[in-house]
Amino acid sequence: MNISVNSEILSIVVPAYNEQSTIESVVEALIQVPHLLEIVVVNDGSKDSTGKILDTLAQKYHKITVIHHSINKGKTAALKNGFRATQGEVVIVQDADLEYDPREIPDVIGPILENKADVVYGSRFLVRKASRVLYFYHFLANKFLTFLSNILTNVNMTDIETCYKSFRGEIIRNMIIESQGFGFEIEVTAKVAKLKCRIYEVPISYYGRTYEEGKKISMWDGIYAIWYIVYYNCFCPLQSSFSSQFLYQYSTSKSKNSNEK
Repeated sequence: MNISVNSEILSIVVPAYNEQSTIESVVEALIQVPHLLEIVVVNDGSKDSTGKILDTLAQKYHKITVIHHSINKGKTAALKNGFRATQGEVVIVQDADLEYDPREIPDVIGPILENKADVVYGSRFLVRKASRVLYFYHFLANKFLTFLSNILTNVNMTDIETCYKSFRGEIIRNMIIESQGFGFEIEVTAKVAKLKCRIYEVPISYYGRTYEEGKKISMWDGIYAIWYIVYYNCFCPLQSSFSSQFLYQYSTSKSKNSNEK
């Protein structure tokens, strides 16, 4: 992928639920990200002023598209609808809180722009950068889920539960996403591993929130994650993970590249 300095190729998808205190700051920071083509924000049935703030921001910036859900459908459903609306050659996920710093997005998409990777995860554990010290049990849960996922994918990841995941646009737009709630992190990891994508990790900072500050993930999400790891790795074949046309084009392209080498 040959990217010029002024190329607008990046789509940023932001799921948002009751984030009136942070959403404007997040969007204002995202507007400054290099290579930005569009920001697609999915207001997932917020009951506070998140929707109104987003509509105002969309009037201010032409690169912002807002999708409103009438009811809360969960993070995965919000991302699924957001991905469908993207057009960028590169797509990245950004949470609507301030746990992840948009200034680090260029680092996360860098390996894709350099044509070294198809998918890049921003790892909170690869190298310990700035990181707020919070819940030890969450740390253990993340490590356990990543370990269990690695056993079944045979991919040596350090942080599958990270928000920062970037993709070549055609990969994520053609993925058939079925999980619910916070299941996206597990499902997408299993499916890009099945596709044998070139996966990279880069270190990122993490400014976690407490539950009092609005953190939403719960113990039940961790329990569901174990089931998703087993299901999407053992019972969900590649043929049902992506559109058939994409799989044909992707396999043909990989074969062509191999022959050229």
